[in-house]
Amino acid sequence: MKLFHSHFSPFARKVMVVAFEVGLTDALELLPTAAHPVKRDETILARHPLAQVPTLIDDAGHAIADSRVICEYLDTRAAGGLFPAAGPARWTALNDQSTADGMLDAALLIRYELTARPEAERSAAWIAGQTAKIQSGLASFEGSAGQLGHRVDIGTIALGCALGYLDLRFSELAWRATHPALTTWYEAFAARPAMMATRPPAA
Repeated sequence: MKLFHSHFSPFARKVMVVAFEVGLTDALELLPTAAHPVKRDETILARHPLAQVPTLIDDAGHAIADSRVICEYLDTRAAGGLFPAAGPARWTALNDQSTADGMLDAALLIRYELTARPEAERSAAWIAGQTAKIQSGLASFEGSAGQLGHRVDIGTIALGCALGYLDLRFSELAWRATHPALTTWYEAFAARPAMMATRPPAA
């Protein structure tokens, strides 16, 4: 398998954490990318119409895009159990993944606004709106941090990668200062070998 990958992409990191957890890292060849919110990477575009990172090319040459789909594909292939079977645990994990991914989507939209647009075209209201999504997501996870426990599933992996990205690109949010329970959980989760092995380079 081949993975269009960026060390700075939190969604690519999520895929790599899953690969580590289910023992598939040796089966993945990482392909460098030049993905950009405006100028699409023609190499990825030749394989998938969205030209996004991450995109996986499976052993049959088929392209699979979106981290949620790629993660479930890898977990199913390895019978890893990171996606719980049908029932309450599954919906909890999937909902946590959706919320964490939504926080990441908001963070990336802020990042694109600040880096891809000229300063005169940036919208303070847009940035504030996306920041509010991140803050409400953090507040929700702070309230449920006691239920995260020792879970290792797609929900906690997505959350760990989201918090790691906030540390990387949005240190000014200082999210730990107002979310002590979430901080305690994250510090333990971030010490997992899969999280340590996939840490992005310093920004």
